[in-house]
This record gives sequence, structure tokens and C-alpha cells, in this order.
Amino acid sequence: MSKISKFFKGGSSSSSASKSKHRARGGGGPSPNEAIHKLRDTEDMLTKKQDYLEKRIAQEVAVAKKHGTRDKRAALQALKRKKRLEQQLTQIDGTLSTIEFQREALENSHTNSEVVKNMGYASQAMKKVHESMDLDKIDDLMEDINEQQDVAREINEAISRPYGDNFDEDELLAELEELEQEQLDDSMKSMGGLPSVPSGRLPSASPSASTSYRATTKRREDEDDMRMLASWAT
Repeated sequence: MSKISKFFKGGSSSSSASKSKHRARGGGGPSPNEAIHKLRDTEDMLTKKQDYLEKRIAQEVAVAKKHGTRDKRAALQALKRKKRLEQQLTQIDGTLSTIEFQREALENSHTNSEVVKNMGYASQAMKKVHESMDLDKIDDLMEDINEQQDVAREINEAISRPYGDNFDEDELLAELEELEQEQLDDSMKSMGGLPSVPSGRLPSASPSASTSYRATTKRREDEDDMRMLASWAT
């Protein structure tokens, strides 16, 4: 084997070894935060490039207008440069859209990863808390709580129960009716009672006398009713 072949072979092996060392130092690639930061830096760089290209396009348009038909060659060169700049601007727009989509997808994946990680921590914490709990003790505790609530309810009922006023309501209503009847009898007595009815047969009277008697009787009844109402009102 020639010395040149050995040289290139040795160079190739040394290059492969350096690449392996570089991958080993990398530790499996950048973290999500580092990658997101790099993508944002790239977006900022491309945005600045867009601004620069737009200014250059405006300058080339101004050059083309300046020369116009007086110097067609210079005007056409300016328009050609403008076309190339516009092509670059279009490419940058597409690259920015791709990078933005990739960054958003990476941010969402990183967020989901953090959410899953935190949910795992919460699950472990909940499991640790439940390990210190005994279901039998919890059942006993709930039974004690229910018993104490029953005792408290009985105490409240005993305290709020009235004493010394155990009367029959029907008897009280009957007594009230008797008092009302007595009051009505007293009112009738104070009015003189009902008029007495003669025991003998009354002589027949003439139609005019009978009419006069009925009118007088009706007036007396009205007066009696008015006196009774007045006594009740007082």
C-alpha cells in the first residue's frame, strides 16, 4: 500500500474518531429549550434579511425609474436585480413559515412533555399520601362522626323541647267557645232579652191596625238589632 493511501486512510479514521467523540459529547442532541431558542434566533435573522431585501428592492425600483428610457441597459439591470431580490424574499417567506411551524410544534411537544411529567409527579405524591391511609380507620372515623352527629341532634332536641306547657289544644278551643257563648248571652241580657209573646189569642184587628202593628214590630226589631250591634262593637 502506498504512503498516500495510508495517509488518506489514517485521515479518514481520525476524522471518524473525532465525529464519534463529538456525538458522545453531544449527549443525544440539544434540549427542547435550546432548540426553541435557536429557531427564534433564526427567525429574527431571516426577518432582518427580509427588511434588508425589501429596502434593496425599493432601491432597484428607484434606479430603474431614474434611468427609464434614457439608459435602458442600466434600467434593465436594475429590474433584473429586483427580480432576483424578490425571489430571495419569496424563499425567505417560505423558510420562515416552515421554521415557525417547527417551533410551534416543538413548543407544543415540550409543553405536553412538561404536563405529563407534572402529572406523573402528582400521581406519585397522591400514591404516597394514600399509602399512609388505612381504609378501616377511615370507616371507623366516619362511624364515630355519624354517632357524634346523632348525639348532638338528640341534645339539641332535648334542649329545644318545651316543658310545663303540655296542654290539650282541643280543650282550650272548647273553653274558648264557652267564653264566647257566655259573652253573647251577657250581650243579649244587656239588651233586655227577646220580647215576650202574649199567651192569649189576640183579637182580630182591622187591616189598618194589623198593618200598623207590623210596622211597629218591625221598627222595634230594627232598633233591637242596632242596639245589639252597638253592644258588640263596644
